[in-house]
Amino acid sequence: MPLANPTIGDRMSVIMTLRAKGDPQELERRAAEEPDRIRAIADRAREHGLIAHRFYGSDDGQVMVIDEWPDPQSFQTFFEEMRSEIDPLMRGAGVTTDPEVTFWRKLETHDEVGWSD
Repeated sequence: MPLANPTIGDRMSVIMTLRAKGDPQELERRAAEEPDRIRAIADRAREHGLIAHRFYGSDDGQVMVIDEWPDPQSFQTFFEEMRSEIDPLMRGAGVTTDPEVTFWRKLETHDEVGWSD
């Protein structure tokens, strides 16, 4: 599903980035070994309003999640509710510190390309 930044009521959705030092390859390996566990977390996120979700990894040991949510509170409620499931998964991928979570709003810059511009 594309990151379309749809209007929800009179609000725009938000992009959430979650970044942490970790092992992207180990995260992929664990996800391949336990797809039902990963899917269960994603399903719970959808119940809380998740619009779109992707994991990314860098060559220098960073893991990043990019999500689209209706609002920051929807993510925060989901994350706190599922922390007991998410934390062991992240620790298994070498994440040893709290992730850095940032919420982003779409800027009106009149140069959109893609995502249903």
